[in-house]
Amino acid sequence: MRTNRRYLVYFAMFLMSAVNYVDRTNLSIAASAIASTFQLSPIQLGYMFSSFLWTYLFCLIPAGLVVDRFGVRKVTALALIIWSAGGILTGLASSFLLLLGSRLILGIGEASSYPAGSRIIREWAPKTERGLAAATLNAGAYAGPALGAIVVGWLVAQVGWRGSFLVTGAVGVCLGLLWWILYRTPAQAKWISAEERVLINDSATPGVAIDSAAAKKRTPGGLKKLLAEKTMWGLALSQGCAGYTLYLFLTWLPTYFERARNMDVVKSSLYTAAPYASACVLGIMLGYLSDRLLTREALARGARRNMIFVMLLIGSIIFALPFVDSMWAIVLIISVALTCVSTVMSMNIALTNDLLDDPAHSGVAVGLLILGGNVFGLAAPIVTGYAVTYSGGFTAAFLIAGGLLILGSVASLTLTRRPILADRTNPIRDTQPVAS
Repeated sequence: MRTNRRYLVYFAMFLMSAVNYVDRTNLSIAASAIASTFQLSPIQLGYMFSSFLWTYLFCLIPAGLVVDRFGVRKVTALALIIWSAGGILTGLASSFLLLLGSRLILGIGEASSYPAGSRIIREWAPKTERGLAAATLNAGAYAGPALGAIVVGWLVAQVGWRGSFLVTGAVGVCLGLLWWILYRTPAQAKWISAEERVLINDSATPGVAIDSAAAKKRTPGGLKKLLAEKTMWGLALSQGCAGYTLYLFLTWLPTYFERARNMDVVKSSLYTAAPYASACVLGIMLGYLSDRLLTREALARGARRNMIFVMLLIGSIIFALPFVDSMWAIVLIISVALTCVSTVMSMNIALTNDLLDDPAHSGVAVGLLILGGNVFGLAAPIVTGYAVTYSGGFTAAFLIAGGLLILGSVASLTLTRRPILADRTNPIRDTQPVAS
């Protein structure tokens, strides 16, 4: 009888991602208080919002290589402790430079989270569940801000912004220790049945070692070969266009509600939480749907790109945001846009794994994907800061985001049609363009 205990691992990925994004977004929730403490302008806030991405981007590819070499358990446990320590240091910062330094430490720690998540998906998820697994991982990126907006908003009101960082940082340290104690690969996990282990091994990645020893068997020159793949660039570009909107909301949405809609920190936190909560739930549902609708042959052809294309187009509804006044309409538009962005970013992880012929390079491949997403994400808070300063509002910021979503839809449909690191001896996985 089959069991579904691998879903516990999916939940652990979700929890890791949620804590990751709580620690990314607590700065935006506490932005008004921090700006008052350090006398920061909107432009300075924009740079501060993006600062953790400076080290995050620099460390993404090395983090992917480290995950592929040493495995998920060691790297993720250490990463959780490092980025949580960065959060704690934010709460202790006594100057602008120390505040900036703490965010750089946060970026170093968080760089391994998505490469590690991709590796977990290759180790634990049958091929026909990769959409669900990737959506569950990515749902944490929306559950974190949803929960964080409420909890951190309440903590800021109760114990001040410094106390809020100390509490959230302590939670991450505890999770890092638990990860070290509990996480195992399917080959090591004694709490799954032999039948489930066979299901995972046969369906997910036949013939691929399940632990870090696989790194020793991977084909050489993987990073260089990945950089030569047009499909890899197309995936990174579409991820970046979606990531821009995500980071626009992650960093500026509470401030938008406070400044443009005249809300206090508690009320703005509630309105911020609602779109993330809906994106979390609907993103998982759409990931599950992508698995159910597609056959193994369609998955091998990269047919997930069709959903990615549609979601990017629908997400461009953000164009309408500056032209509505009803709060319900505003929340609905943001919820739709975030749900579409959530689906795109998780389906791109699944699509990368679908198209990648050498799974031993999964960590670095998704590192490149996330690098693309976060190059645009790095720009979003800074560009928005300038847009708010020089236009006096958020209209230009939302129009830029909508335009990028349309660009991403074109990139996904046209540039992701070939397998990655294709085995030329495999008649199914060659270098010919694949059909939708």
